[in-house]
Amino acid sequence: MAELSPLGVSVLALLAERDMHAYEMYQLMLERSEDKVVKVSPGSLYRAVERFAVDGLIAEVAVERHGNRPERTVYAITDDGRERLRSTIAGMLRSYVNEYPEFPVAIGEAHHLPADEVAELLGERLASIRELLGFIDGALEKIAARGLPTAYILNVHYTRTLLVAEATWLEQTIGDLRSGELAWPEASA
Repeated sequence: MAELSPLGVSVLALLAERDMHAYEMYQLMLERSEDKVVKVSPGSLYRAVERFAVDGLIAEVAVERHGNRPERTVYAITDDGRERLRSTIAGMLRSYVNEYPEFPVAIGEAHHLPADEVAELLGERLASIRELLGFIDGALEKIAARGLPTAYILNVHYTRTLLVAEATWLEQTIGDLRSGELAWPEASA
């Protein structure tokens, strides 16, 4: 059986919390801003739920209907699903995986652009990171006010730490580009 994707882990983790239908899972992920960590759309979530039901990782436990809304199937995680969730999380924690983000490629080839343009573009990236950090800090304040234990949001703290490190690197690199300390070739592209 194939490894669970990050979306798969998120789906099973939600069902480990409580039984719910797919639309509720999607709404909860958006409410928790998990869409900033896991690539999710209603279609991808529904496909994952269907696949997990076929694979026996989740099971139908009820069908709900509220007012004129369509029927919604409520799912629960099975023992096999719970074990698969645990083993996948353990594997993800244990091993480093290069996830091939775009930025290392772009920065590695940035010398094809003029230094002033690179500094400007990196400045725009830095501004977007600062905006995201502001959002995360606000969310962490709200979470702290609700008394949610840090163990439930380690991913948010990890993401924040990576963003702070990148912001520091960007500030230094932009400064070095603008001061001329970072030697820059003539743009070749």
